[in-house]
Parts: sequence; C-alpha cells; structure tokens
Amino acid sequence: MNYSYDSKSLIRTGADGRSSRWFPVMGEIHYSRYPDGEWRRELCKMKAGGVDIVSAYVIWIHHEEIEGEYDWTGDRDLRGFLQTAGQCGVKVLLRIGPWCHGEGRNGGFPDWLLKKGFEPRTNDEAYFSVVETWYKKIYEQARGFVCVPGDAASAPIIGVQIENEFGHCGGLSDETGDEHMKRLQSMAKKIGFDVAIYTATGWGGARTGGLLPVMGGYCDAPWDQRTTEIEPSGNYVFTHERNDHNIGSDHGLGYGITFDASRFPYLTAELGGGLQVTAHRRTIAQAKDIAAVAMVKMGSGCNLLGYYMYTGGTNPDGKLTTLQESRDTGYPNDLPIKSYDFRAPIREFGEVSDTYRELKLLSYFVHDFGEELCAFPAVIPEENPLAPADTEHLRYSFRSDGKRGYVFVNNYVRHLKMAEHSDVRLSSPDGETRLASLTVKNGDFFFLPFNMAFGSARVQFAEATPLCNLGKKTVFYARDGVDNPRDFFSYCDEQSKTAGAEDFIVLSRKDALNAWRVSGADGERLIITGDAASVYTDESGAAILSGRGSREFYAFPAFSSAPAGFREDGTTNKNLNVNGAPALFAHYVCDDAPSALPAVSAREAGAGTYSLNVVPLLQAVREGKAADIFVRFSYTGDRAELYAPRSGGKKLLLDHFYLGEDYPWEIGLKRFLSADFADVDFSALELLIMPLKRDVPMYLEERPEFATDEIAELKGVSAESEWRYEL
Repeated sequence: MNYSYDSKSLIRTGADGRSSRWFPVMGEIHYSRYPDGEWRRELCKMKAGGVDIVSAYVIWIHHEEIEGEYDWTGDRDLRGFLQTAGQCGVKVLLRIGPWCHGEGRNGGFPDWLLKKGFEPRTNDEAYFSVVETWYKKIYEQARGFVCVPGDAASAPIIGVQIENEFGHCGGLSDETGDEHMKRLQSMAKKIGFDVAIYTATGWGGARTGGLLPVMGGYCDAPWDQRTTEIEPSGNYVFTHERNDHNIGSDHGLGYGITFDASRFPYLTAELGGGLQVTAHRRTIAQAKDIAAVAMVKMGSGCNLLGYYMYTGGTNPDGKLTTLQESRDTGYPNDLPIKSYDFRAPIREFGEVSDTYRELKLLSYFVHDFGEELCAFPAVIPEENPLAPADTEHLRYSFRSDGKRGYVFVNNYVRHLKMAEHSDVRLSSPDGETRLASLTVKNGDFFFLPFNMAFGSARVQFAEATPLCNLGKKTVFYARDGVDNPRDFFSYCDEQSKTAGAEDFIVLSRKDALNAWRVSGADGERLIITGDAASVYTDESGAAILSGRGSREFYAFPAFSSAPAGFREDGTTNKNLNVNGAPALFAHYVCDDAPSALPAVSAREAGAGTYSLNVVPLLQAVREGKAADIFVRFSYTGDRAELYAPRSGGKKLLLDHFYLGEDYPWEIGLKRFLSADFADVDFSALELLIMPLKRDVPMYLEERPEFATDEIAELKGVSAESEWRYEL
C-alpha cells in the first residue's frame, strides 16, 4: 500500500494500482507513558474505536535524560512499540520532534541540551548537529518499520511529523522558520525516514516549510492563564477557517496560517480527545464537548479526524527530575507529576470512556462512507452564524456536490444553552431537494443523508444517521431522544421503500453508542453491550468482551452456539429495527456470579494522610478472580498522591488533581503485578490529600462548600472488578 495526497484528501494506492480517497481516524498514544505490557491491548482497543493511524511523540528527555545515555527499554522501547503496532494492524505517524511539548519537561528537551552554547530551535549549525545525532538514534529503533514509497511491504510507519508548533510556541516565526523545517525534513529523510507523508502542525502562525499541514481544535483551554470561565470555543462553528487561535495561547497569541490552504487537504492531528487539567484550571471535558467539535470539523470539510490524546497515560520516572511541565521550569502551567490521563477516550488505566463511544459513531461512519465523503466539499451557507457565543441562530453546513450528500447541524456549545428551533426546513445546496421538517433542541448535534444510495436503496432524506455497513445491510441510528425515526422509509424512492425493511437496521442513539462491529470466521457481527462494557478484537482475531456490572449483550446475527460462559436468552430478543421487522438481535446473558472482592479501606494516619493495604485485591487479580480491579477514592482536596514504601525510600506511584465531588480518582491495579513493582510494599501504601484552599485562584467547574478556609478530606474508598470474556 502506498500513500499520497492531493488538495482534497489523503490517497491510498494498493498493489493492484487502484487508488482511492482515504478518510482515516488518527489517535495519539505515548508509548513511554504507558506500560509496555499493556500496549497490545490498548492498541487493539484503539483500533476497535475506529483508529487507523496511531500518532506518537518520541519524547527526547524520556530517552536521553543524561547526555549520551540512551534508554530504549521497557516502556521506552520504541522498537517494541512499533512491532506491536504492526502486529495489531494499525499504522503509525511518528512525531520525532525534536521539540514536542506534550506537557513534558522543557517541551521534551533534556535539561543538558538547554545548557549548551547555542539557542535550541534556531538555525544554529551546532543545534542541527545535536538534533541529527538524536534523529539517527530514533531511526536505529525505527529501522525496518518505515513504509518507504513504492515498497509494497506493510511496515507501520506511513508518516513523520517534524517539530511541533514551530514559530508559534517558540522557534522562528518568519521565513527562516520555513528554512528550519525544510532542513529538519531533509535531515530525517537522509537518515532513513523516507516516507511519503511529512506533516507539520499548522495552527497559530506556525511555519510548515511546505510540509503537509495538520490542524487542531479543542473544546476549551486548560493552558489558558485565566482562572475564570473563558469565551466559548470557535470550534463549535462551521467555518472554512482551519485555524484554532487558542491552541498554545499560553505561549503567545495565535495568528493566521502561513501556508496556502488551497494546496492541501484539511486534516487534523490535534482535535482534543480530552483535556489535561492544570493546577490553576481544572477543565472537565465531557464526551459531547469533544464529539460536537469533531462533528463540526467534519462538517467544515475536514478529511482526517486526528485526536490528541486518544489514550491517556502516566509519566515515567526521571533519573534526575520529574518529567512533567511545571512553572519551575519556566513553562506557564503546573501539571501532575505522574498523571497524563487527559480525560481521553481511553483513560489512564485503560477504561473505555463515554468519549470513546461518542467518537466511535464518527469513526465507523468514515470507515464505510468516507471515500465518497472526501470528494464532497463543505458548503456553508452565508447565514450560518460565525460568532461562537451566538446561541440564537441555527448552525448548519453541508458536505455535498450540490445534489446529494449530508447536512450537518450543531446546536451544542459547551456550557451554553442554545435556542430550540422547530419546523426547520432546509434544502439541498442546489435547491432541488427540500429536506423534511426538523426540530432541533438545545444540545443536539447530528448529520443526516439526502439523495444518497445505501446498498440497493436510495434515500431522499432520512432522520437517521448512517453508522456502518453490516454485510448487505446499512446500520443507521436515530437522533438523541428519537426512539423511532418518523416513518424512516417514506423518504426512500418507491423501489427502496419495498426493500427498506431488508436493507436497513435502525438503532436508537443509545444502542449505537454501545454497538461494536466485529469480524470472525463466520462473517461480520454487530454486538450491543451495556453502558459499562466494550468489545475489541485482539491481534489473533478473537473478539474480547470486557466491562463492569451486568454481563449481557445482544448480537446480530446470532452465534451458532452461545459463547463460552454465556447462554442465549430466547425470551428477551431485542427488536432494534423499525416498521415491525422481526426481532434481529439475539440476547446473551452470563449466569456467573461475580467473585466477591476483599474489602478495601483507608486508615487515617495523620492530617490528610491515610494508610492503605491493596495486597488482597492484587491477589484477586493474580488468581484470575477479576481481569482488573479499580480502586476509587472519593475525596475533597487540591490533589491526591499515592506513595509506596520501597527499598531506598518512599516512591510516588500516582497522583491526581481534584475536579469535583462527581469525579473521584480511580486507579487500576493490574499493572502493579508487573516485575517493575516487585520491590513495592503494597500493604502499606500512603495516600496524601493536600488541602484545597478557599482563596487560591483556580478555575474549578465544581466547587465544594467550604466550612473552613481549606479542605483535605477522604470521603470513602471502594473497589470494583472488571470482567473479560472471549466471544
């Protein structure tokens, strides 16, 4: 497979010479912030969420904290990560810096680099020389995993990002910045990174040096130095402007783009998959905050949805310092020492979040319908409001050739109440097709097809959104709050009305969020789980069902025999179709009683300090009584830190910034069974809660009630098991 691009989209060319437009989904994971023993599972879960390309920083300070001493072992094993990505069937965009930011110390630069006799990120030959040595070290690890143009091999690395926000967050902001980017690209290519796709971040006036620009968009800005509610994000507005002026605003005001947008497709690399909290700004990114931005970008012409982060993580230990961004290092923000959870679709300990489910709706769609969508330009009517704070006027756009396509509607803006719109009557861009009357409520965001063919049926207009193809059927889902789309098939042509019941499956939106498409020896199947469960396919092709709470699911088509551990409950098959079609989904339940977990509690050992023993819980995981066990701390305070006694002194295991009473701190225990923690005494963990002070300036969305000037209180500790089955 070869990769290229034109002004509209990315393009894939197969071994047979056939080229097709490609609308991929990209998600960021930092291998050095995630346990190497869990890479395989998390990459498979990313793929199950619809991620085609994994993007990953190579964070310099994580590998060469001491000059000349390189560490490519354990969680820092780049070569092992690339091999695992290839085995899991995902492609890689490697972000080789040298400056990454990524909320790392010095933006990822080792301390020793800053003590050299030159200015980093300039065109000083001494700086280029040091970077060249670093690039060569990266390539030594990546050798054999680079997909070279013209090579039919399926090596995972299909692209490389050079630098990050260069000329916007530091670096050179004039034409010499373009020279810098070209020099780094030439250096990387000469070393061996001879890829077809070289990218550069393009927002905020960054210099791209002619590389393929990738853009971004976040729902809020936890890096903003204000400690109040800030203005609503412009990323909820349909617009042809690709720039997000607020990314990196802690480093400087964002300016316009420096490249000719007409020459390049509209691609993103940093749609906020979540938001990392800072000490002064505790922004809570909710699932719909994230999903609405992504849908608006798609409706504005974007042909690559790239999320930062997609999988959260934990900062590794440093040899000389902690490795997180902090004000002590001259950066604008204080961040947790360990946690890089980011409230990402996949959380710090592998939990599949509501954000993951929301974004999956878009990912499934572009996988099956994205090639055609890529060719549809964005048509944004002139009356479409451009002011982010406008709550009165309807926001809508089209991806269309004029006659057919999709209408996108957004009536969602984080923290704003939007006006309701009744009897909305839109027409196709050519004016020939009048779309049916719609009611658009506060918080709605959706897209609907018009004059589009799905299988043998042609849909003039539908009040349901395509999710995916399943064999010869197309799966749709209704809008929020609409259990049965109004006479769905009446919007098909006459021939399609007859075929409709056979061709379509229509789910509620809730069921679509919990729907998982899996492939096996007996073909494709759609599985619908409960709210606390998910399905992914591991590298061997086995479908893995995991979750918490109730152990049941629905499947279409039915299994020839119930999966091990489950039985088919024929009395409660679920009719998820409309128009009185027969029940399609077989219902499977597990009668296994969950293993009782050992009690967990914390004993107060001093002001804000508690002693905790989790050895019995770890033993339960070791004995297979649970796939994992999550311990939840409900507390009020500024932050919490978990320490363990270890030979040579106390070790900080994990930390957490308080967000509010409804957002307890949850940690997974399974990872502590690895050999890395063999010398840790888990019978005497120390939980430290630091006081939250009434008068300290801080943006906190959910403020507690203060009876005194400060609070540091543990309200409770509980544990919950995660189960896992192979289907």
